[in-house]
Amino acid sequence: MSVKAGDSVTIPCLYDSQYTNHVKYLCKGYTWPSCSYAVKTNQQNSGRFSISDDKKQRIFTVTIKDLTDKDTDYWCAVEINGGPDVREYFYLSVTRGTPSLYVDHQEITGFKGGNITINCHGNSGEIAWCRLGSSCVTTSSGSIDGTRVTISRSVPNVFIVTMSGLRTESSGWYWCAKGDLQMPVHVTVTEQPTTTTLTATIHLTTLSTPEPVNVTTVFTDNSSTTVQGEQHSRSVPVDLMHFIIPLSLLIFVVMVTLCIWFVFKRHKRTKVESSATTTAQEEVTYSTVKKKKRTSAPAEEEVTYSNVTHMRKTSVKRSEAKSDVGVMYSSVVTVEQHTVRKVEAKDEDVTYSRLAQHQQNL
Repeated sequence: MSVKAGDSVTIPCLYDSQYTNHVKYLCKGYTWPSCSYAVKTNQQNSGRFSISDDKKQRIFTVTIKDLTDKDTDYWCAVEINGGPDVREYFYLSVTRGTPSLYVDHQEITGFKGGNITINCHGNSGEIAWCRLGSSCVTTSSGSIDGTRVTISRSVPNVFIVTMSGLRTESSGWYWCAKGDLQMPVHVTVTEQPTTTTLTATIHLTTLSTPEPVNVTTVFTDNSSTTVQGEQHSRSVPVDLMHFIIPLSLLIFVVMVTLCIWFVFKRHKRTKVESSATTTAQEEVTYSTVKKKKRTSAPAEEEVTYSNVTHMRKTSVKRSEAKSDVGVMYSSVVTVEQHTVRKVEAKDEDVTYSRLAQHQQNL
């Protein structure tokens, strides 16, 4: 296998069914007698090496991290009690540049009945797509264990492998082969996620006539949920109900508060006006003055008779001024008086004066 320094690589090791319960291990060294244990299935993984055993497919895999120039010669081995261990040698070509054969990903997942595509990058040599422990496809099309395989070379230095009509049995280890080089690829085939549709009818109560809203809930096996809503033209979205109910309650509370405030304000104003209203009981004096002639006196002397009548002034409602303050209005009419010598005074020479006190309205 061609690998790049500093990267990681996983190598599958196939064994026979009689070795299912045996200890498997990775041995490092050019020759078998001189190799040393790197990692074993009965020991805890540590350092740059790790190992796992798939007894169902009879494949154990080893992973080497942080590849260096010294990671070249290895052995996949199975312990045999009372006899020589079973082993298989493989070589790693560690390079600082681009490997001679590599894939984008060593782990690929597909769905049952679907397709997967693997890009195998290489320069020259014969190409092949093989399954570990099974057959290979070396032409543009073929099949491996019932799974259709097509190989395309439309891209320079890349051959594209497509596996279609995947089955559960298609899971396993495969490899790209070009010349003497191989690159392992693990394929996992899973069931297509099932979809369950649940349709429910929800009646939303609004200010207008309630209408049904169809809500479709989709459940998948990965616990994700999708909700799709279908509603009539006058129906209300489900999320909107979270805002309508609190908003209606808020509007109701505000209206009640305003009504109470207006009633209280009106009552307070009426009380203030009642306390400011007073009834002023004032007297109005009307005075009538009439001049008459004295027979025994000179014409220049006059006698004044005054008739005074007291009347009760009606109460006046005052909101701002005090009740004991008023304005005096005086109307004076002057009638020209001619000097008469010892003659009787005429009616034209009489002066009438009327005084009235009125309340000032501010």
